[in-house]
Amino acid sequence: MNATMRHQEAAGLVAASPDAVFAHLDDQTRLAAHMSRRSWMMGGGRMTYEFDQEHGQAVGSHIRMGGSAFGIGLALDEVVTERNPPTRKAWRTVGETRLIVVGAYTMGFDLAPANPGTRVEVWIDYALPRTGIGRWFPSLSDAYARWCVQQMVRDTVAAFASNA
Repeated sequence: MNATMRHQEAAGLVAASPDAVFAHLDDQTRLAAHMSRRSWMMGGGRMTYEFDQEHGQAVGSHIRMGGSAFGIGLALDEVVTERNPPTRKAWRTVGETRLIVVGAYTMGFDLAPANPGTRVEVWIDYALPRTGIGRWFPSLSDAYARWCVQQMVRDTVAAFASNA
């Protein structure tokens, strides 16, 4: 990570095996479900997904997202850079991103056996956007990135808690 990148992470304990947790998180629509629901953090907007033939589940696979937040159009393209079931997956943005509070990023999750279940950690290394409110108010970028990783962990814990 270079000096201009910022970092956020969240962790939790999931009541399931690493294999089951990996299979759940390997589906981007589950992992980033918080982005597809309207919320105040999304300014009432939401994101939709477009996948290549690998559905974001192979190294080199693309995941495109589009939508809006606060009435502003958003778009990005992610490529999977690491996929090591059942312990790690990572992806990064490629090309030009149209985002409000964060710029280009690398993101991922790490899983480890824990008693009982699996420890899940979701992380993001991100740049501030080149223009806009996130550039001038980095605390907003940090708050948004922290919210994203926390939501991913909370949603994962909840998904397996309801199966118990």
